[in-house]
Amino acid sequence: MTVSDDEIAARLAEFADLLEARDVEYKPRAYRRAAENVREYPDSVADLAAEGPDAVARVDGVGDAIASKVVEYVGTGSIAELDELRAELPVDIAALTRVEGVGPKTVGALYEALGVADLDDLAAAAENGEIREVSGFGAKTEQNIAEGVAFAREAAERELLGAARPGGEAVVDYLAEQSPVERVELAGSIRRWKPTIGDVDVLVGANDAEAAVAAFREWPAADSVIEAGDTKASVRADGVRVDLRVVAPTEFGAALQYFTGSKDHNVALRNRAIDRDLKMNEYGLFDVSDVAEPGADQRAGERVAGETEAGMYEALGLAAMAPELRENRGEIDAAAAGELPDLVVEDQIRGDLHVHTDWSDGNDSIREMVEGAAAVGHDYVAVTDHATGPGMVGGVGVPDEALRDQLSEIRAVADDTDITVFAGVEANVGTDGSVSVADDLLAALDVVVASPHAGLDGDGTDRLVAAASHPEVDIIGHPTGRYLRRRSGLDVDVERLATVAADTGTALEINANPERLDLGGRAVQTALEAGATVAVNTDAHRPASYELVRYGVHTARRGWAETGDVLNTRTAEGVREFLA
Repeated sequence: MTVSDDEIAARLAEFADLLEARDVEYKPRAYRRAAENVREYPDSVADLAAEGPDAVARVDGVGDAIASKVVEYVGTGSIAELDELRAELPVDIAALTRVEGVGPKTVGALYEALGVADLDDLAAAAENGEIREVSGFGAKTEQNIAEGVAFAREAAERELLGAARPGGEAVVDYLAEQSPVERVELAGSIRRWKPTIGDVDVLVGANDAEAAVAAFREWPAADSVIEAGDTKASVRADGVRVDLRVVAPTEFGAALQYFTGSKDHNVALRNRAIDRDLKMNEYGLFDVSDVAEPGADQRAGERVAGETEAGMYEALGLAAMAPELRENRGEIDAAAAGELPDLVVEDQIRGDLHVHTDWSDGNDSIREMVEGAAAVGHDYVAVTDHATGPGMVGGVGVPDEALRDQLSEIRAVADDTDITVFAGVEANVGTDGSVSVADDLLAALDVVVASPHAGLDGDGTDRLVAAASHPEVDIIGHPTGRYLRRRSGLDVDVERLATVAADTGTALEINANPERLDLGGRAVQTALEAGATVAVNTDAHRPASYELVRYGVHTARRGWAETGDVLNTRTAEGVREFLA
């Protein structure tokens, strides 16, 4: 059987969760770290497994015992010890732990007390008032779990952009090398970089549609073919549905515009076309001024555009606009007036102002994180480990006295590297807006990121405004605290928060972790209109996560962010001036 690295990582993560559910100490963290490192390993771990455990153990964080299990899984499709754990605790732990507030230990407790094994069981237990009767739980927890189940069920129908985008890019690269294919692009919400997507849409321009469909069906990464026709096909790869549509090369631009969307954007464009006696659809833009019944034939009238996407917009008197802007939030009027924003691009990001090390819950040392930042071309990086406070459990937060010791180590590393290293902290914002680090320590640091980590429901505006008004706070981290597919986070009056942030010189973060993307695009647009500055940070816990910055940049672009709007497009000296 063929096993992907994502499947290996999923099994190791399941191992970690089942062990934690059984109250096993230490091992869950090791398996979790191994899962993360397998997922991010630049080469194929499955190929290493063919060489034996010693080869797999070359992956950072994978010891001999875990390496042997990886080899066993790649060779047989199962792991005996994992099967034993499943037999002891026969639950759908992956689905259950996607519910906000339900971790592995909660799964174990509810299985032992109530026999909860899957989402249906969990929903029924909450609905019947059974959870509140379990020791350690209560009515409020039960209510939160019920709400979390509903959210998880709805979210299960969509995939994270960060999980789907690499596969989408891979199929585009594959199809671009196939002889029948003349043009190929991603389309739909994935092209607009929405934070979650329903499926991956791929558009191909080819004269031989049948051959293009056949090539798509042979994509090596496809696990199964869902359906296939003359011009369309769908496959499943790593659990994500990928839909192909083949059009004539001469109509590729019209189809790309049409299938990229959004629906609201396209409706507004079609209305603009109608006002000009034009008909706009997936086949092109047609002059129908002399056509009695334009709707009788999709291609009726004289075609004035369709081969290129830019040509479609130009024929409507508009400048072509980036896919991220196409949400009908003013982009058409801006294009007509020649006032589209000059959007920020990834190459303009000079550094990262929110990263973690093994002093808190990161995987790597201060030096390793600094070297990783230098390796991706950053001019600077801020070490901002978690402080103690609300939301920090399991010893994750670093006490103030230890942060003072860490400051000395950060300065020592900074003196021995070619990039600028800012000493910082990620402090916790309490429900009252307090910041969980002593003021004198905050004053000694270069960068203070203040983030909400607990009480992540209801209105959070007042607490964030209070934090942004603190004289030592520089950045509000992941302001809503949302976790895509798990929780919606705080309700925040972004305009009010951004107005205060602009007045106090506090940046608002766009957290580039694909599970967060917080602030989101619409909120970014609101924040910028209120005069705030944003910072695109990865919240990296290992060097490989610096690559996630692109998701934050495209989220910034969805919010109309230009270079000057983003704090970390500035030089290190420019950042120091902002922080001062």
